[in-house]
Amino acid sequence: MGVGEKDVLSNPANVRFSDLLAICTKEFGNPRIRGSHHIFKTPWHGDPRINIQKDGNMAKAYQVKIVQKALERLALRKQEEAENGGD
Repeated sequence: MGVGEKDVLSNPANVRFSDLLAICTKEFGNPRIRGSHHIFKTPWHGDPRINIQKDGNMAKAYQVKIVQKALERLALRKQEEAENGGD
């Protein structure tokens, strides 16, 4: 997770939906959109799944926390791949 992403996600109750959407798109690719749900594929099966929605102009705080967990898991996965030579 980049420094700018950490700043944006540091207060889950105060994250703009557009910022969260940009972070998720950068890290997980383009979402599948079903109504108000933006659903992102992850390189793993199961949780944390990425499904975000607007709450006015803001992202829902519990969904920001899920994205934080997913980004941490993604960072660990990338680190492990680097240590193992990309296997």
